[in-house]
Amino acid sequence: MSTTVFFAFASTRRRMYAGPLGPYVDELITQLQGQGYARHSIRCKIRVTADFSRWLDKRHLSADVVDADRVQRFLAHRKRTARCALGDTAALQQMADRLLLKQVTEPPARSSALNERELVEQDFCKHLVQDQGLTPSTLACYLRHVSRFLREHFGDGPVRFDQLVCADITGFIRRHARGHSYSRAKQVVTALRSFLRHLHLRGRIAIDLTSCVPRVAHWSLAQLPTFLSPDQVNRVLKLCDRRSAIGRRDYAMLLLLARLGLRVGEVAALTLDEINWQYGALTIRGKGGRWTQMPLPQDVGEAIVDYLENGRPSCTDRHLFICAHAPRRGFRSANRISTIASRALTRAGIDHPRAGAHIFRHALATEMLRQGASLSEIGQLLRHQHPDTTRIYTKVDLTALRPLAMPWPGGAR
Repeated sequence: MSTTVFFAFASTRRRMYAGPLGPYVDELITQLQGQGYARHSIRCKIRVTADFSRWLDKRHLSADVVDADRVQRFLAHRKRTARCALGDTAALQQMADRLLLKQVTEPPARSSALNERELVEQDFCKHLVQDQGLTPSTLACYLRHVSRFLREHFGDGPVRFDQLVCADITGFIRRHARGHSYSRAKQVVTALRSFLRHLHLRGRIAIDLTSCVPRVAHWSLAQLPTFLSPDQVNRVLKLCDRRSAIGRRDYAMLLLLARLGLRVGEVAALTLDEINWQYGALTIRGKGGRWTQMPLPQDVGEAIVDYLENGRPSCTDRHLFICAHAPRRGFRSANRISTIASRALTRAGIDHPRAGAHIFRHALATEMLRQGASLSEIGQLLRHQHPDTTRIYTKVDLTALRPLAMPWPGGAR
């Protein structure tokens, strides 16, 4: 694809190819079209790229010197001439990525001047990836808490693990676990315990300090799961605008949450290659990298087909669900799906304290229990690893619990 369809005048088209970046303009246009950018957006991106190319040419610089520093200098120049636009930085970054992909430029060299704390974090990160096999989201969670612990105690100075005492560990947990939910507090405790065990195995500390990490107070099965009634679930699904591309996409995602009890991360990660249309099955990557094959219900399959035929934009990304706006690609964060689910609940007039995507998973489990499904069957569908995780749903089966209730002293009220 060339600039012919974007610029009418030959003189303008020649100007778009001037300078050292000219040979890569057509490739950038093809990439932008594949990512779903509109014609006007592509024109703007090509213009700023051409300006950058001529700026390089005036300074006798070639394409192989393009890096973040050159881009920032050019943007500063544009700001002085009052011509800087909102999407200029993103456009130039896309050209820089294209040059890096074609090996015209070299990847930025990592700074070797890491301080001692950063080296410790780097070593722990390698341990989590190579030895523990953690997923990227869990890895980021662990590193966030451990990095905060190291910064508070050592800053950028020398790291003296031999000076750590139990009071340092318990004090850190009190400060950062207090006032948060049980799951958030447990994250802090688990990350710190894993880090201290790693230090002991590496010989960085002589005594295993994991015993100093307190447990987070929590009573098993103490909470009631929040859930939706079947009528509420149907109302949420019915209010999806299936006449629009976004509505078709959201409807298919909500059906996966409601009919199969998928987690938001599993919905976001689902690809076209993981749908077996011949056998009516989905291959799901769940927690801990475990793969599971699940049946594809007819209504879910029909919603996905409707989205693929009438809603999913044409792009090279293999993810099933694609962002509505360019660049057209899969969701980078599963939180976006949680937001879509929350908005769907609000649209249906459902006000829950935990109005997120996980409430559909609870709704499926409670309805299955009411229909007579066993806890084993529910746990198998939801892919629970421990029976206690499923057992909490027995607390919402009021019909089964009512005969077990003791009579109220003094008679019924």
